[in-house]
Amino acid sequence: MQQVVIVIHLMLVLALIGVVLLQRSEGGGLGIGGGGGFMTSRGTANVLTRATAILAGLFFATSLLLSILAGFSRSPTSIIRGGTTAPSTPAPGGPPPLNGGSGGLLKQLQQGAPGSQQPPAAPSAPAAPSGPVVPQSK
Repeated sequence: MQQVVIVIHLMLVLALIGVVLLQRSEGGGLGIGGGGGFMTSRGTANVLTRATAILAGLFFATSLLLSILAGFSRSPTSIIRGGTTAPSTPAPGGPPPLNGGSGGLLKQLQQGAPGSQQPPAAPSAPAAPSGPVVPQSK
């Protein structure tokens, strides 16, 4: 049912585009607006205006029908409770998770780096010489 409405909707879109482009505007509409002929009478403008209004109404109707049909297949879900969580293992061939798959990145930062529980020690100052420094001569 939904596919049939989509096809009808697309045909309406193409017809609406064609009818709008055929209308004469102040600039001539596709450059057709010159001398006499089929598309220059005032009656044709009224027909094109009515056709545009009818096609626009049908376009809105099919749009509403498509949104109603899409709502029937949707099941209500809540993002607060009972939502599904992301898998902890990556898909085959996919990139590894940023947090290593164990908790969150914030949790890892609060616990420290894996394997080392103490923060690294600050570098110590170089040892001072124990006696007077005597320059050596060659």
